[in-house]
Amino acid sequence: MTNVFAIIPAAGSGSRFGGDLPKQYLDLMGRPLIWHTLDALLKVQALTSVLVVLAPGDAWWQRYDCWPDDPRLHVLRVGGATRAASVSNALESLGDAIKDDDWVLVHDAARACVETTHVETMIDVLATDPVGGLLAVPVADTLKRADTAGRVADTVSREGMWQAQTPQMFRYAVLRRALAAHPAVTDEASAIEALGLPPKLIAADATNFKVTFPQDVRLAELILRSRRA
Repeated sequence: MTNVFAIIPAAGSGSRFGGDLPKQYLDLMGRPLIWHTLDALLKVQALTSVLVVLAPGDAWWQRYDCWPDDPRLHVLRVGGATRAASVSNALESLGDAIKDDDWVLVHDAARACVETTHVETMIDVLATDPVGGLLAVPVADTLKRADTAGRVADTVSREGMWQAQTPQMFRYAVLRRALAAHPAVTDEASAIEALGLPPKLIAADATNFKVTFPQDVRLAELILRSRRA
């Protein structure tokens, strides 16, 4: 039986967000933002392990005592300079604990509003898929391409366009090979595509957004509170 290992890269500094506190530790409803991400993933019973990848010098994690008490949750201090490096380092650290055909599910630490049901659906849909896939949402807005002066250069057709999200899930051996060959990618699906393989798109929704700017924290809070109402 194949296992499903979840990897959450959390070694970034959140430079686009601003401030000294990495955004994965920003306060969201009284807990670090990443706590909500972990809470959602740990409710997925199909996951064998949930691995948080921190920077080796991360001094924030141990300052909190609120982390979920689940034996599947592990911390790896092997984060790299990029997302791809962090994921690759985590895959390497698993050693003999993971088999070539086991699944690896990678999720952004800052997507704190991910729905447990969406993750469960993705795992079910991809269980026998030859490639793997990712959560995504069809593009609904009109797309404009900008020129160097910040003006509209042209309008891009949104037909067939999807906005990539996470989790993204692929077999261990294939993902490791893809990231080794294409270390400059910004997501795992891009590395798989570069091997000539077509990941499957699985519809989620816009609430599974990535907290990137300060105003995003308030939106995440509104979404999470609405689910508890």
